[in-house]
Amino acid sequence: MSIADNLKQYKSEVGSDGVKLIAVSKTQSVESILEAYNAGQRIFGENHVQEMVDKQAQLPNDIEWHLIGHLQSNKVKYIAPFVKLIHGVDSLKLLQEINKQAAKNKRLIDCLLQVYIADEDTKFGLGFDEVIELLRAEALAELKNIRIVGLMGIATNTKNEKQITTEFHELKVFFEGIKVSFFRKDDAFKEISTGMSADYKIAIEEGSTMVRIGSSIFGKRVIKHFKNDITTN
Repeated sequence: MSIADNLKQYKSEVGSDGVKLIAVSKTQSVESILEAYNAGQRIFGENHVQEMVDKQAQLPNDIEWHLIGHLQSNKVKYIAPFVKLIHGVDSLKLLQEINKQAAKNKRLIDCLLQVYIADEDTKFGLGFDEVIELLRAEALAELKNIRIVGLMGIATNTKNEKQITTEFHELKVFFEGIKVSFFRKDDAFKEISTGMSADYKIAIEEGSTMVRIGSSIFGKRVIKHFKNDITTN
């Protein structure tokens, strides 16, 4: 099946639940992304900063770019002029840097707090108690150029669907508590970004509003690795 055919399948399946489809375009060529764009896709997710910067310069301006990988503070400045949503925010320090760079660009940048829900040491994210501590911080109220619009989580990489379901469910329950406690009057706080190719159906059942699908749309492709290309100045 073509990229367009794959997209049509996922859009019909995901869209019927009111869930946003993020086409994960990391390691995919500009041509492949353009094929998806011409098939109607507008939201694309990248893991690495320079890869997203390079592609953004070559592709249509109405694309909504999401940074879904782990973001270092010293690289925020490169994506601040255009990024729509940063998924993996895991510290007040990072929020402060995003706010600083957003202000320089006269923008408001939406962010998701990444919550650690997996039973794996390799995953990033805040513990439930750390999310609450961050939201209570006086310094957070000073940040006028960022907006926290929800939570993001990555489940354990396992075939145990019961475990995945439990992890996603716990995040949904936590989201609802955070909404009541901190964002009761904030309509923008509404997103739960969970679910990838292997577990998106479970994620949607457990309240996800965004799913991240990559190789199932584009097929497998490996190109230049961008992770360390941008300098750390």
